[in-house]
Amino acid sequence: MEQDYIAQLTERYPELKTIEAEIREAYRVLERCYEGGGKVLAGGNGGSAADCEHFVGELMKSFVKRRAVPEDFARSLQDLHAERGVSLAAGLQGALPAIAICGHEALTSAYGNDVDWMLAMAQQVYGYGEEGDVLLAVTTSGNSENLLYAADVARAKGMKIIALTGKTGGKLAPLSDVALIVPKTETYQIQELHLPIYHALCLQLEEHFFS
Repeated sequence: MEQDYIAQLTERYPELKTIEAEIREAYRVLERCYEGGGKVLAGGNGGSAADCEHFVGELMKSFVKRRAVPEDFARSLQDLHAERGVSLAAGLQGALPAIAICGHEALTSAYGNDVDWMLAMAQQVYGYGEEGDVLLAVTTSGNSENLLYAADVARAKGMKIIALTGKTGGKLAPLSDVALIVPKTETYQIQELHLPIYHALCLQLEEHFFS
């Protein structure tokens, strides 16, 4: 039986009980994405960009569970090269595909300099995104203009959108399939609640796909 990390989250952070249903729906959106072979694109600015990198890191490697590669893939590696194959089979970890679109400095700076900084994340959604993928847009105000542009592209691509925000949810909330609006108004307090939410989502995904 799978652990319920979202229930554990709201036990540790009772103020999040008001959005527990939305957190569970966000999890279901992510689960369906990965079951369909999709990926997650995560975007934010400043501290929220750091949160996106953190979120991607928990998805792309082991978090709290060992994620061994499938045995047939391990054999394929060893068939290619016995010594390196053993090292690869032992060292590689199961991954849930995710990309932080707030990084990639060469691409972002080239696009921003040549075209428009405000559209740099939208360009990456256009380039990476496919129908069935998910855009996780992290913004404490919900009004980051570059994320609004990215959300428009995601919607046109047939992607799902999860907003991780605070205050009133801003302009992003109505554009999203799921809006996780933490009940805080100060930026740092919103960010303090964002981290345990995306940790719980990552834990629940790992529990489902790698148990």
